[in-house]
Amino acid sequence: MDKSTLEELRKLSLSGYGRANANRIVDAISQKPDLYKDLFTLFLADEEPVSRRVVWGLDLYAEIHPEVLLPYLDSIVDHLPGFRHDALKRHSLRMLARSPLPGNNLGQLISYCFDVLISPTDPPAVKVHAMEILYRAAQNEPDLKKELIDTIEWRLAESSAGIRSRGEKILKKLYSERVSRLLGS
Repeated sequence: MDKSTLEELRKLSLSGYGRANANRIVDAISQKPDLYKDLFTLFLADEEPVSRRVVWGLDLYAEIHPEVLLPYLDSIVDHLPGFRHDALKRHSLRMLARSPLPGNNLGQLISYCFDVLISPTDPPAVKVHAMEILYRAAQNEPDLKKELIDTIEWRLAESSAGIRSRGEKILKKLYSERVSRLLGS
């Protein structure tokens, strides 16, 4: 990415805030899809407030065009532990929750998501996306199911309504899978 493009993208990200700004970023990518890669570089730089404003647009664009995220899954996982702002964590986990699980560093992602679930400081939206990722990982790694059940049950009593709602839905699925496995169906 050349310096002038980088500066233009920074200006774009700082030209507003909120959903309107995220929509401007989506529109820019829609007109010139190659910008996704450049904006992704700005997001991973963890530069406040540029990265935070860029990631929302990247997330919205990837929701419409999920295939665009595939080459970046491992990079997101690698950068997760270093993100300082909750918005970067939230959008990163949201994108990962909708994408195929990364192959190279799935263990790192699972560990990070369990850390988020037991953290007293991570916000509810981050925890909800972490639960979704862990549930999906447990479908491929059945040994995780017991740990996920225990962790969700432990957190439910002291959690927000959103975490309780998602946790109860995931627990219902996990309990149902356990019964099905025991009955051999």
